Amino acid sequence: MPKTILIIEDDKFLRELIAQKLTKEGYNISEAIDGEEGIKKIESEKPDLVLLDLILPGIDGFEVLSKMKENPNLSSIPVIILSNLGQKEDVEKGLKMGAVDYLIKAHFTPGEIIEKIKSVLK
Repeated sequence: MPKTILIIEDDKFLRELIAQKLTKEGYNISEAIDGEEGIKKIESEKPDLVLLDLILPGIDGFEVLSKMKENPNLSSIPVIILSNLGQKEDVEKGLKMGAVDYLIKAHFTPGEIIEKIKSVLK
């Protein structure tokens, strides 16, 4: 059964780019454009993995992460952070809060994102 990946990212271009790559790899994709929608989708869809932008309109990525970790039904869902360059402290904070890995938006290649997802989901 194909795994479902929820992409929580407010940048439409980046979100669609990632979604296309993952769809080609056979994953089911769900998308959210802000933290609030992200939390609703995590609760209703229970995705296998979440790609989470930290800087979101409204509820930010940290709040999404902490809400997930507080909820026993959601706390085991792995989260990979999508971060901007120079957000080193934010990334470290996210990892401390329980994210499993991170990708720097300007730097990752489509191959790298697939690789990280595969290694987290195996």
